[in-house]
Amino acid sequence: MKTIAGITGIGLVFVYAIGSGLWVNTGDGWYRNLNPPPWQPPDFIFGIIWPYNFIVLGIAAFVISQRASTTITLTYLTFFALSVACALTWAYQFYRPHNLSAAAIALAATVVLTIPMVVIAFRTSTPVALSLLPYQAWVATAAVLSYSYSRLN
Repeated sequence: MKTIAGITGIGLVFVYAIGSGLWVNTGDGWYRNLNPPPWQPPDFIFGIIWPYNFIVLGIAAFVISQRASTTITLTYLTFFALSVACALTWAYQFYRPHNLSAAAIALAATVVLTIPMVVIAFRTSTPVALSLLPYQAWVATAAVLSYSYSRLN
């Protein structure tokens, strides 16, 4: 069970990364013509933080699956799967139909869903939990950024 749970967690990371890659498009004219919030991080930050986030999410899912009880592991994976679904909903809503308000709501839900993940991580492995904090901070920042885009455009 622990191995299957660990593979499932890593699989969720792949779904997250591939799904985001399919829908996120910052190179077209639409995105570049949006009014960005003045505090938006520079583009290179996105290129640094996302590989880190995906690696840490995979490690966290695997470590938790190996150290926590089956119930805790399944709880973690459920919140992780729901947060991935919301994050992908954000990517789709923002970049495909350009529904910026729905995108902001989806990303806010991602923030809420990652809180139990961090709590479970702290109860399982402090180093893993600490490594998840930048992800939590990033999705919170991205949610506010997404909301700002919905208000400015």
